[in-house]
Amino acid sequence: MTSHQPVPPTWTCGGCGTDWPCGPARRQLLAEYRDARVALALYLAAQLVAAGRDLAVLPAGQLHHRFLGWTR
Repeated sequence: MTSHQPVPPTWTCGGCGTDWPCGPARRQLLAEYRDARVALALYLAAQLVAAGRDLAVLPAGQLHHRFLGWTR
């Protein structure tokens, strides 16, 4: 992947500064995991758990949508 990596504890994108996973990160992740969608979901679920510790003030549903909702 390129510079569109997560920056904890804010979980913003190191490349564009928006919430991670940003649009470019999502496209890169889909391309990287194109033949392994379950692995992508597991990776993002692990990131969701880590982000949940740092972003505990955000509703769980919002984090779920941000990290996993777009993968369907």
